[in-house]
Amino acid sequence: MELLIVLVILAATGIAVGFGEGLLGVGGSFIMVPVVYWLFTAMDVIPDTAIKLAFGSALLVVFPTAISGTWIHTRKRAVWWKAALVMGLFGSLGALTGSTITAQFLTAAILKPLFGIILAIGGIQMVIGKLSTAEASEEEAERKSRPLAWALLGFAVGMLSGLTGIGGGTITVPALVMGLKFKLHHAIGTSLAVIIFTSCSGALGYLLNGLAVLELPPYSVGYLNLFIFACLAVTSIPVAQLGAHTAHIVPARALRYLFAAVMFYIAFRMIYPSTHLLLPF
Repeated sequence: MELLIVLVILAATGIAVGFGEGLLGVGGSFIMVPVVYWLFTAMDVIPDTAIKLAFGSALLVVFPTAISGTWIHTRKRAVWWKAALVMGLFGSLGALTGSTITAQFLTAAILKPLFGIILAIGGIQMVIGKLSTAEASEEEAERKSRPLAWALLGFAVGMLSGLTGIGGGTITVPALVMGLKFKLHHAIGTSLAVIIFTSCSGALGYLLNGLAVLELPPYSVGYLNLFIFACLAVTSIPVAQLGAHTAHIVPARALRYLFAAVMFYIAFRMIYPSTHLLLPF
């Protein structure tokens, strides 16, 4: 595959990831992981290594992109930092644990369908969840200080983030709105702040657990590929701010359904990889 084509694919992926991350408070790994996995396998990287490189590199991209989007949400006063810090710290522990389990014990045959199932669940939550009530209401939903619930949610989301390379927003946002009575825009901003912690910790786990692995692609440090990171980050980081601004201007319902459709499609492709539809991965 020509370098120019690779650069165009990664730049376009970064734009989609950045906008979605800023707008909806999701990490965007559900877009990055399949694309990066496909690129690595096209380079003849063995599937087990390719999927771990895809997870680790995606989390590395999510980290600065989440910082970029969170900054705008913070300026809009849509981040409850007390909750975000508790969830983020416990999420970091979960992410480091999950990434270590994946890097040391799991294979592509297990990880790809697991990733697909998680995406399908997240898509269902986005479609049928009671987020529409929060979207329609301009009143502040009742929020209570629940450190134990925050800690448990943070650790669970962090574990999933580390295991599958996702930022965790597809689980965090519905949980904050439906379970902890957050207003939607505050759930999005707070979720993005939590992703800063979980993505950093998860990426660190993939780095440390991949240092002893031989025959990695060029520009790889552990299970992090710096070339992939640079190509995705150059577009995702600035576009995340555009997405965050947009989240406070227009209702997110239509785009939420669009992202749910994308999640269902990629989930299907991950669970049934032999069925080629519209995309090569």
